[in-house]
Amino acid sequence: MKKHGILNSHISKVLADLGHTDTIVIADVGLPIPEGVKKIDLALTHGSPGFEETVNAIAADMEVEKAVIAEEMSSDNPAAFHYIQNKFNGISIQQCSHEEFKQLTKKAKAVIRTGEAKPYANIILQAGVYFGS
Repeated sequence: MKKHGILNSHISKVLADLGHTDTIVIADVGLPIPEGVKKIDLALTHGSPGFEETVNAIAADMEVEKAVIAEEMSSDNPAAFHYIQNKFNGISIQQCSHEEFKQLTKKAKAVIRTGEAKPYANIILQAGVYFGS
């Protein structure tokens, strides 16, 4: 049994299998999941688990070199926008329209669906390379 990191076996496997520039999506309850993309559904109830809680757990276990968010997040969900700006300070955070964001999810290795029920609480994380410390 694992002692540390992600305990969810599906997420743990996806993270272990990521190569440089592969992407995963952390999504709210409303984001459509493209056909053919693996869905890992964590949603229990509205708000649980939350977007920030899930991003924190994934980011602690993944080498992230880039993040992508919908530009609508800044106006329609400023709390999530500020959280992302602070959480990923020092790495590239790309913004695009929500429609373009949904197109980018088609290339993801997996979409991790949270219970978050606030608008635009979605992020694409691109894997970097970890050479140890």
